[in-house]
Amino acid sequence: MQGEMDASASRAAARWLADFERALGAPDHAGLMALFRPDAHWRDLLAFTWRVATVSGAAQFVDGLKQPGIGACGFELSPGRTPPRLVTRAGTEVIEAIFRFETAKARCSGVLRLMPEGRKAWTLLTSVDEFKGHEEAIGQRRPRGAAYSRDFSGPNWLDRRRAAAAYADREPAVLVVGGGQAGLSIGARLKQLGVDALVVDREGRIGDNWRHRYHALTLHNQVQVNHLPYMPFPANWPTYIPKDKLAGWFEAYAEAMELDFWTGTEFCGGSYDEKAGRWTAVLRRADGTTRTVHPRHVVMATSVSGIPNLPDIPGLANFAGPVVHSSQYGAASEWKGRNVLVIGTGTSGHDIAQDLHSNGAHATLVQRSPTLVLNIEPSAQLPYTLYNEGIPLEDCDLITTASPLALMRESHRMMADQARELDRALIEDLGRAGFRIDTQDKLGWQFKYMQRGGGYYFNVGCSSLIVEKKVGLVQYSDIDGFVPGGARMRSGAIVPADLVVLATGYKGMDALVRKLFGDGVADRVGPVWGFDEGKQELRNMWMPTGQPGLWFIAGSFAQCRIYSKTLALQIKAAEAGLREIQ
Repeated sequence: MQGEMDASASRAAARWLADFERALGAPDHAGLMALFRPDAHWRDLLAFTWRVATVSGAAQFVDGLKQPGIGACGFELSPGRTPPRLVTRAGTEVIEAIFRFETAKARCSGVLRLMPEGRKAWTLLTSVDEFKGHEEAIGQRRPRGAAYSRDFSGPNWLDRRRAAAAYADREPAVLVVGGGQAGLSIGARLKQLGVDALVVDREGRIGDNWRHRYHALTLHNQVQVNHLPYMPFPANWPTYIPKDKLAGWFEAYAEAMELDFWTGTEFCGGSYDEKAGRWTAVLRRADGTTRTVHPRHVVMATSVSGIPNLPDIPGLANFAGPVVHSSQYGAASEWKGRNVLVIGTGTSGHDIAQDLHSNGAHATLVQRSPTLVLNIEPSAQLPYTLYNEGIPLEDCDLITTASPLALMRESHRMMADQARELDRALIEDLGRAGFRIDTQDKLGWQFKYMQRGGGYYFNVGCSSLIVEKKVGLVQYSDIDGFVPGGARMRSGAIVPADLVVLATGYKGMDALVRKLFGDGVADRVGPVWGFDEGKQELRNMWMPTGQPGLWFIAGSFAQCRIYSKTLALQIKAAEAGLREIQ
């Protein structure tokens, strides 16, 4: 029975693709319009529009599909990839099919979602895989140049690598600022495309951005979602990766991918020469010296969370003990037997409180606003269900990319409803303990992340500690002020503290742009991260910005893995003269 359904899905998808190709070549729009539902969505990653763009409503996007000069042809189901199948997306049963095609300049892939009844398309993704003549140096195109020769009289591979990374005799085409998962991903993609990129990070060692976080930290999403490009984690890795294991992998990854990477290097800012089309960027090395470079592109890969948010908390200056942001929080063992106030109830606040409790400290959480809480399993993992279906990572990534904003919203609304039901007992227990749950949330934790970078907690045990009163809880609104020994409540009671930790999040990337590039560039770029409702895309992410030569990449491992390719292809197109990126 399943075989018959799959065969029927394949026939329907193949027939639609053949009709689609004929309609693209027709002189009018009638044939194309007939293939789509009126409320259909089209997402294009460079294939037709040379942009990262989503358009909703068939009448709004058929013109874009029929642009002259694109030369789209050869539409067929992709052999060797997950075959067409009947699936449920956003609560709707559809035929989902991966296909391939070509344009005049590129080889491309796509995802089609057809309604079983009527065989009309509901969503369509078209995405560039590679530009013809500018393919990645992998597989049969793997490097065989001088750097890998057996020249016994000349420099060997290591000599050449060291010379390349020094940039003594050349300028990088691309400067990547930040060496976490975003910087490593875009650095690796550009390397495979033959684009000269220098990655810089102010930490002293690759991976320190994870290595230096609090002692007990592990990732909160599962290993199968978190691979970097080209090098998946080993099959025996744990479901939740510890921070130090991940940091070591980052170091090995940079070496294996032959990335030109300067540690202990701070990007001090830059200015853009419109006429020359280049940046003047100042880098400060660990020894105090500076180097000025002139890349054509600067990629900000500094994460969604850049500058610590240090709110002005009235009266906190009266507190006599140390006050640190969560990014500066170190070893909990130093506070054994002592009292710590943790202000903020997002993931960092909960994890730090649990870390302190587990090491013998007396931790109290201070809640400033309602917080979304859900159990790490299964609720927090619901958005990643696709990655557990046994299909290849490459196919999961493409299918994930194929969902336009409207479908994402509906999918996450349904998952949020499911999570609330799964976690009903947890939420009720927390409510009785005085914890304020975010009841206004309708779209779940991932939308909170994509819109504001936080505002939720995956319960890995701290919620139970709050319910059992092993971790204290006070509401910020009940605090009358701070005294040298802690917080004075409106009741007159004192909540003692020897340390205050501000788990108050980070400012957006906009603030970092203004700090590093000045008001003019920041105003041209505008907001970074969060959804642009009109374009249905994350604002200024992995696409051209209002400032020529300035790009952004950030987000989860999956986002960095997927969209580093999209970003690298755009930079390659600009460098190769295939298209002026605007």
